[in-house]
Amino acid sequence: MRDFIDLLGASGASYRFRRRPEGAAHLPTAGNYAVVQATAAGFKVLLVGTSMDLSLTQPPGSPRSGRKAGHLFTRLNVARAVRVAEHEDIVTHYHPADVASEDA
Repeated sequence: MRDFIDLLGASGASYRFRRRPEGAAHLPTAGNYAVVQATAAGFKVLLVGTSMDLSLTQPPGSPRSGRKAGHLFTRLNVARAVRVAEHEDIVTHYHPADVASEDA
């Protein structure tokens, strides 16, 4: 899986996310995240979320996460209004099976 992916929003906007390497820690910064699974056609978005602290997000497929195996991608986004707007735009485009938000 690539280190960067661009997720699309229903608005047509593109949002760049960076893959969090397995076992790597993340800075305690607010942002958006997505769990994606590699497919023959590219990738499938399994989960889209927001977090006030991305260091607390669980890697996909870990015993505590309860999620399917995949890759965790993050996007730093400190401003709450921007974070929520991008989250809603991406969710509307992909309709992932799982959605998580600390900003709801």
